[in-house]
Amino acid sequence: MESRYRFRLYLLTAIILSGAGTLLSRLFDYQILETDYYRKLIPGETTISIRDPGVRGTIVDRNGELLAKNLRNYELVLNLDEIHREWERQHSEDQRPGRRQIGMAVPTSERSREIVQIVKNGIVPRLRHHGIEVRYSSEALQKHYVTHGGLIPFTFPVDLTYEQFARLAEHNLEMAGVYVTVRPRRKYPYGTLACHILGYLKQWEKGDIPAEAKERYNHYLGDAVGCAGIEATMDNYLRGSPGRRILRKNEKGRILGEVMDERVAPDQGSQVMLTIDARTQFLVENVLRKAGRVAAVVMDVNTGEILSMASVPNYNPNEFIPSIDAGKWESYKANKAYPLINRAISSFTPGSIFKLPTAVAACMHGKGDFTHRCVGHLRYGRTGRLKIRCWKTVGHGSLVLANAIQRSCNPYFMQLSNEMGDARMADSFALLNLGLPTGIKLPAEDQGIIPGSAWWRRELHPGESMTPARMAMLAIGQDECEATPLQMAALVACIANGGKYYRPRLIKRVVDPKEGVQVSDIPELKVDLIAEGMNRDQFENIRLGMWKAANELGGTARRASPRDVEIGAKTGTAQTTDFGKKSHNAWTVAFGPFDQPRYAIAVVVQNGKSGGKVAGPLVRLIFRGLFAAENGLKLPLRRMGEVAGNSEPIEEIALPEGDLLTLAIDEEGETGEEAAEAQLPGTPVRVRPRAIPLPSITPDADSGTSPNRQNRP
Repeated sequence: MESRYRFRLYLLTAIILSGAGTLLSRLFDYQILETDYYRKLIPGETTISIRDPGVRGTIVDRNGELLAKNLRNYELVLNLDEIHREWERQHSEDQRPGRRQIGMAVPTSERSREIVQIVKNGIVPRLRHHGIEVRYSSEALQKHYVTHGGLIPFTFPVDLTYEQFARLAEHNLEMAGVYVTVRPRRKYPYGTLACHILGYLKQWEKGDIPAEAKERYNHYLGDAVGCAGIEATMDNYLRGSPGRRILRKNEKGRILGEVMDERVAPDQGSQVMLTIDARTQFLVENVLRKAGRVAAVVMDVNTGEILSMASVPNYNPNEFIPSIDAGKWESYKANKAYPLINRAISSFTPGSIFKLPTAVAACMHGKGDFTHRCVGHLRYGRTGRLKIRCWKTVGHGSLVLANAIQRSCNPYFMQLSNEMGDARMADSFALLNLGLPTGIKLPAEDQGIIPGSAWWRRELHPGESMTPARMAMLAIGQDECEATPLQMAALVACIANGGKYYRPRLIKRVVDPKEGVQVSDIPELKVDLIAEGMNRDQFENIRLGMWKAANELGGTARRASPRDVEIGAKTGTAQTTDFGKKSHNAWTVAFGPFDQPRYAIAVVVQNGKSGGKVAGPLVRLIFRGLFAAENGLKLPLRRMGEVAGNSEPIEEIALPEGDLLTLAIDEEGETGEEAAEAQLPGTPVRVRPRAIPLPSITPDADSGTSPNRQNRP
């Protein structure tokens, strides 16, 4: 009997000890290991962690002129999950039968419908009380809540004034989950100026949140992302480091203030200084405004720096801030002139301007003294039935290199390329970076097409060889040949400075506010043709030929030559197709002043009927502005509007009255090569008597109008 009681005592003792151990273990878990978790459940003060995006760095021109800056933008944001939980808490005291209690499992669809009504009936009226009218999409709000809950705040689409911001910050709308904040907003102060260089931003993708951020932040605000231009290629430099704010909140959800000693201020990103000059950019864009679809590049021949890069039609990058309107986006896409494309780095059939790299190739391989008698055509093929004509059907007679450039003789350069062979031509063109991207810090740069290059043999025509006829077409820039205005400007700069090819450069310097210089201002010499074996005397004949083309009777580029300053130039009128119809690309490339070159210019006009008559006057006006600025004229700089462009053919661009070229126009120099420079067999030449006048260099550019502008949505 005694043993039975003893057993019961032992059993009871074991049960008590086991229970006590379990209790102590759980107390240890609650009070030691999980104390932070349960402390948060105690009604009282809590904290909210908010990620603030970094401040984006500015973009300036070579003189420090702001091209992309940041404005203070006051925003009203909602933590929808916090708002919903506060609403549940306030209504949980209602004990009517059927009323669900806080914490009950509720379908997401029902909660999302509730949040729409909570905002509509609880928040919007209070905003109106403070004089703020908001227009928002209930569907977007509901979708945001289902997708992101409270991690990403919902931003009301309203721009607050400072007074509204201060009043709302003071009152906080007396509701949990409603916040006002200050965020920088991108601004392009000169409108469309340099839009294809600068690019634009898009809002961060809300689904792209790092896993660690979800643990660290209650609210997550991401950084805008560069989507085109310098904003895209220099995005890593322009983005600033994010900041962090900790807010104190009481048990009723009211914000009590910020925990200042835990605040981490967002950093500003690096400043990117471009090589372009904003006033030169304004000059060039202003000149191009009435040329339909056109691009131009102005380069410093001694450094490779891009002083201006313009493309028409254009767009306004401010339209993308904070996000582009659907109607505006559709209008950009519907415009057949493709305003979002940067034509300065897009490739086009070059025509006779390719006679320049052919001439360089000849001088590289000892053929710069080549002489040819032009009889008006050359024949190719086994039977000689393929006849490629010169624009001057009776022929030019005997020509040397300089005169062949001056008169743009097709047979001379076709025969010259056949003399050199495809391997030498391909190697020389590659040395001049034709058929290869220049590496400019812009996205989507075309590399062009050079028949006979390694890429052409590998990708376009595997196993095919270069025939003499194909070699001839390469020499005059027809058939499959393509090049960009940037590539041609760099080539002309190389010719101008005596054979030094500098890699085109758009970034002058990058400076971080804390770390200092990140990208230095150092020109990059890619190749020195003289050091590679170029015959200096023969090479000088190329410059002489360009001088003759711009300054002597019989030259094809005389309309590009400004008053009082001698330049070297070369025109091109390439046959191509446009929207399925036969068309032309009008080119003029030039450098100046001739004796001490400082500028290289390349201009291409799509559907321009003549290189000399359409692109030449544009080059002339650009030179006129550049030299006027050197003589003390301060070029204008102001906000520019959009140009929609057009696809109509342009026969001629007339120079402004009072700036007409005084010269005796001979038949050969102005009606021959300009009308049929690269004419192929069976292609008729039609000349339409229509001239498009250009304004002076300082018209009102804000209107964004043009007599040739098509009516577009």
